[in-house]
Amino acid sequence: MSHSSVGRAEAFQELSRSHPEPAVFIEAQTVAMEPACRKDKPKLNSTPTRGDRAKQRSAQQELKQRQRAEIYALNKVMTELEQQQFEAFCKQMQSQGE
Repeated sequence: MSHSSVGRAEAFQELSRSHPEPAVFIEAQTVAMEPACRKDKPKLNSTPTRGDRAKQRSAQQELKQRQRAEIYALNKVMTELEQQQFEAFCKQMQSQGE
């Protein structure tokens, strides 16, 4: 611990004995101010590698192909259903006309 942080710790202990609630507030303010003085840690390199990008692109293409196949299958089912309903409607209209 540095000299200033020892002084803060002693002041915090003294305040917490006499005023427990404000001491917590003062400690929170002190802790919040300290990181601005320290050097920031270097950020980790999070950019994807060439292999990761290729895998991601391949997975995206597979997803699109699967979704497209599902859409075509759904479209086929809906077209067949529509045709069945139309034929049923035509039969109903013919029977009513007679």
